[in-house]
Parts: sequence; C-alpha cells; structure tokens
Amino acid sequence: MVGLPARGKTYISKKLTRYLNWAGVPTKVFNVGEYRREAVKQYSSYEFFRPDNEVAMKVRKQCALAALTDVEVYLKEEGGQIAVFDATNTTRDRRDMILSFVKENGFKVFFIESVCDDPNVIATNIMEVKLSCPDYQGCNVSDAMEDFLKRISCYKNSYQPLEPDGYDKDLSFIKVIDVGRQFLVNRVQDHIQSKIVYYLMNIHVQPRTIYLCRHGESEYNIKGRIGGDSGLSSRGKKFAMALSKFLDEQNLKDLKVWTSQLKRTIQTAEALKMPYEQWKALNEIDAGVCEDMTYEEIKEKFPEEYELREQDKYYYRYPSGESYQDLVQRLEPVIMELERQGNVLVVCHQAVMRCLLAYFLDKSADEMPYLKCPLHTVLKLTPVAYGCKVESVFLNIEAVNTHRDRTEEGKKGPSPLMRRNSITPFASPEPLKKPRMGSFDEFSASSSVDASVSMPSEMPTSLSAQPHLARACLRAVFHYLKMFPLLILRRT
Repeated sequence: MVGLPARGKTYISKKLTRYLNWAGVPTKVFNVGEYRREAVKQYSSYEFFRPDNEVAMKVRKQCALAALTDVEVYLKEEGGQIAVFDATNTTRDRRDMILSFVKENGFKVFFIESVCDDPNVIATNIMEVKLSCPDYQGCNVSDAMEDFLKRISCYKNSYQPLEPDGYDKDLSFIKVIDVGRQFLVNRVQDHIQSKIVYYLMNIHVQPRTIYLCRHGESEYNIKGRIGGDSGLSSRGKKFAMALSKFLDEQNLKDLKVWTSQLKRTIQTAEALKMPYEQWKALNEIDAGVCEDMTYEEIKEKFPEEYELREQDKYYYRYPSGESYQDLVQRLEPVIMELERQGNVLVVCHQAVMRCLLAYFLDKSADEMPYLKCPLHTVLKLTPVAYGCKVESVFLNIEAVNTHRDRTEEGKKGPSPLMRRNSITPFASPEPLKKPRMGSFDEFSASSSVDASVSMPSEMPTSLSAQPHLARACLRAVFHYLKMFPLLILRRT
C-alpha cells in the first residue's frame, strides 16, 4: 500500500484480503501501525511522526522490517500466497527497501496507491475510523482530530507519489484516485495482479444495503429432497407475500432484485410485483447424480459419496456435479456486480447464500458450508468501515429446517484418501441416474467421426463393472482418439 494517512489504505487492504481469501488465494494483511503500537505502548502525539524525529524514525523503520520478516515467514513457511503490506510507504527510500526485500526473496510486488484530496472524504474517514483507534482512546474528538491532521502534515512534506512516466515507470501498480473516481494502472504482469485491479475498479464506499434470502419453502424442501426444480409450497407462497410487505416497509430507493433461473426463486420474486433479473450463476449447487434425492437415499445408494462429503464438505464435488469451491468460482461475477451496485435483494438458495454470506462476513472455507441460512429469513447486510453488519429478520412464516450440522466425522477433517475436488471418486459404482450433461455415449453418437476409424478393437467397450475413475479415463482416451484424425486434417 502507498498513500497518506486517512486515504483508505487499511480499508482497501482488509477488503481485498477478504475477497482473495474467499476466492481461494491465501492472503494476510501486515499492518505496520500495529507493530508500531506494540513497540511504543503509549502514543503521545503527532510529534512521533515528524521526519526530523530521529529516534522515532528508527523505531518506525524497525517496525517495518519486523513486519517484512513476518511477511517472509508467511509466504515461505505458512502457505501464504499474497501478503498485503499495509503502511504509508510514502517515500522512495521506503519503497526501495521493499523492492530490495522482494528481490532478495524472489517475490513479486504490486503497489496500490490511494490518492485523495477531497477534504470531506478525509474528514469522514478520520471520524469513522481513526478517532476510534487505540492511539486516541480516552481523547476528546476535537483534540484527536487536530492531532491527526497534524500527523498527516508530517507525511505530506516528504510524500513522493508513484510516477508512471518517471522514476516508477517499471513498477507494477494501480493508483486509486478519489475513492474510485479515476484509476491509473501501470505494468500489470500476471493474472493475480489483473484480478486485483479488476476488483479495485468495482468497489465503492457509497452507503447501501444488501438483502439475502432463500426462496420460499419448496415442495422438495418438505420432502427433504435436494436440487431439482420444484415450485413453492403453500407456506412458501405466504413467505413471498410477506417478503413483498417487508420490502415495502424498508422504503428502499432503486432496489434491484436478483434471482436464479430456478422456479422456486422466480415464483418468490413474482410476488414482489417489481422487476427482477435472473442469474444462472445464482442456481443452487449442482448435486449431479444425487439430484432429486434425500440424504437418506444418498447414504443408501452411494455410501462412499455420502462419507466423502461428510469428511470435507467444501472441497467435495458431487459426481457429475459441483463442490462449494466450484460454486465460489461461479459466484465471482455476482460478487463483483454486488460491489458495483447500490441496494440489492438476492433471492437464492442455501449453498449459494452461504457462499455470498461467507464473502461479506469474512468466513473461512471450512466454516462456509455450515453457515445457517434458514428459510423465510432475510439477512440485511450493511457494509461498514472494515467489515459488514448483519441483521437477521424472520418473517413469521414457519418452514422446515434444512440445516445440517457438521458431523463428528466432519470435525476430524478429510481422510488421507479424500477426493479433494477431483472430477470422480477413487471408486464408486457407475450410477444409473443420468447426469444433467449429455453422456459420453450421446456425444459419440452425434460425432461426425466414425469411432471405428480411431478406436483399437482390443479396447474394452463395456465398462459397467469398471470403477468410476477408470471409466472417466477411458472416455477421455476414446474422445482423444476419435478427434485425432480431425487434428491431422487441420494441421495439413
């Protein structure tokens, strides 16, 4: 991070870290201010930040070096992939120190500079965040405000912004100007940096409220069946009407309503008597061969799959279906658009709502599949300085409880043989249920290439007794061999 105090650096650091962790990129913030407070137990005044205070300058440099040491440990030994170095870093000397550290350790560096000269934004940031920090505990507001403004002045005198056309032209960075009014991007070098830039260009700090709820109770909910495309039950329809009344009472301006493309969310939104947008990305997690089944039926028919899912619910992928990890990646565009928008109501499904809620509440992948998202309850999310305030509103329409707590087996964690998000289990009988996507046999029948041309006669054509993984591998081989003549034709 680069920028004067009260420019939103910590806000960006925490928000970006939350997003990257949710997206599966292990990330951690290293706030140098916290190291300074640990080294200097009692903050006195802005005098500590004067550039001519040699003793304080040495302390501040040691704190920065201590933070960089922890960054090295995190990235090299603790499995971290991105470390956010949250400090002012306003001088070239300090940034050169960071660049030397990066070069010595073989890391990459991407600078994010927050530039803002709007006095109203700065004053709001100081009032909402800085005056409540440990430096000003027990201090009255006017004195704290005066001291912090003087602290900013100490940095201003030596501030050297990043120069894309001069000294810093070879560095990778983004300048965020006036809280997203304008951006300047320089030398983005990989997909992670591109991902960061795209995210920062979509977030905003305007006040808004996000409402998350599941569809009304469905016929499948009553029967205990998962997936499918059933309609609402009588109580589900009552919830839809109650939701409409609730939104009227909220008196929201320019509310947008999003649903999935499944019948139960669309029927819920229809009762609202307002425009809504359907998102395929908001469809419930695909249970593959287990669609339309109860958990008891899954346990009886696919005992291995049932146990595998109990061991690690986040990474487990249903055969021919999805995992929670897949769902998170599918929902990234939804998160980006939610960050861009104002007031939004998202009518979705249990697994989808868990993934969205985990993003806003900074929940881990381990916690995500067990977040409670009951039917007929609206979660009202209000973004605040460094997080999100959540309020749960039950609309007084009874519904079945579809939540399943973590089992004792799940608390033990995945076994050594856990299938961590592979396409097929190690050994499962071929299910009789037809998956959503067309089968390999259907694909073969529709292909313009004769299978007999490229498929050796000794290859087995009947695989009913083979394990699921072996079938998948042989199918891939058959497909490759069938396509090979086409590839030859294209090359010549």
